[in-house]
Amino acid sequence: MEKGRSVIYLIAAVQFVNVLDFMMVMPLGPDFARALGIPESDLGLIGGSYTASAAVTGLIASPFLDRFDRRLALGGAMLGLVLGTALGGFAQGFHSLVLARVVAGGFGGPATSLSLSIISDVIPPERRGRAIGTVMGAFSVASVLGVPTGLYLAEELGWRSPFFAVAGLGLTLVLAAIAVLPPLRGHLGAAGAELAGTRSLLSQPSVWLSYLMTALAMSASFMVLPNLSAYLQGNLGYPREGLKWLYFVGGFVSFAAIRVVGALVDRFGSFRVGAVGSLMLVVAMGLFFLEEPVRLPVMVLFLSMMVAMSFRNVPYAALATRVPRPFERARFQSLQSAVQHASSAVGAFVSAQMLSEEPGAAPVRRLVGMPRVALLSIALSLALPILMRAVEARVRRAEQASSSARTPPGAG
Repeated sequence: MEKGRSVIYLIAAVQFVNVLDFMMVMPLGPDFARALGIPESDLGLIGGSYTASAAVTGLIASPFLDRFDRRLALGGAMLGLVLGTALGGFAQGFHSLVLARVVAGGFGGPATSLSLSIISDVIPPERRGRAIGTVMGAFSVASVLGVPTGLYLAEELGWRSPFFAVAGLGLTLVLAAIAVLPPLRGHLGAAGAELAGTRSLLSQPSVWLSYLMTALAMSASFMVLPNLSAYLQGNLGYPREGLKWLYFVGGFVSFAAIRVVGALVDRFGSFRVGAVGSLMLVVAMGLFFLEEPVRLPVMVLFLSMMVAMSFRNVPYAALATRVPRPFERARFQSLQSAVQHASSAVGAFVSAQMLSEEPGAAPVRRLVGMPRVALLSIALSLALPILMRAVEARVRRAEQASSSARTPPGAG
């Protein structure tokens, strides 16, 4: 158990850098948009370039990741992510910033799939909900510590400084994690003896349902998230200097929620918890985006949305780890990462096409079209529990069949 716990914490720390690299770009969007002359309505294209690149590399890497020691593969992916993050700090305009985000996404996507594969290798299914909750807690820690610190650095030293700070932190942490993680080659023998291949993997209906589940969740989220900072400032008049405290409190509450959700998933199953989370998110988004001015304080609405996302995302992520067999986990997770990032890019690109800026000279202009974007996101969120129920039923049948096959006759 101690070995498993140390691996969980190390993967969570590595994932913190991965998540922070991605998360900090969204709240910093209006800052570098002003500095580089990028319209706020195009910020979804910046976020989408990362996720589109991650999707492409996920597809390319999927046939190969199960053939390597997971520790070495993770180290190489994270070093590439550090390079892409540093390049973002040197961007001189829209195109160079997009190129930097393409490099970062090209390595960040496989890093995520390898991280989840390592957790699946080390942690048994009955404790995996808590383990996934801990790793996904990197999202909240990045909100509590990373994003507010990045916003503060941008205020004091300019918008480039958070990119360099995250790159330096990532290099230090990745080297330390790779030095401490044990070799992870247990999957190699099974892969060589029973290499099902991508075609065999994609012949399983539960795999396709899992990927569709992921596509709905991520596209719904990324219609909104890349535009959130600009919406808060331009539409709701939220002060720029207050963003760091908004993300600090939001991340802290989300971290606490994730710890609770992981235990609830282990006890009640992914479908029940995920259905509650989806309904919570629909209500929060309706209050946040469908009416201006908002009736509740911005802090309350932001916290509600963060908690609801935790209640939705942890169950579906934990459920997805139960779909593949051990020797095909990295291949499955790589394709899952490709679907995740492709659907995130689609969501971001669609929202960029649906949004426009209100003319004016304000530092952050008002976004036009957010209610339409929010309604489309809500519609996708409502469909997610149906897919979760179908996937969970298939996974349970497969696990019961596998358990029966391993039990000798008369052993019960």
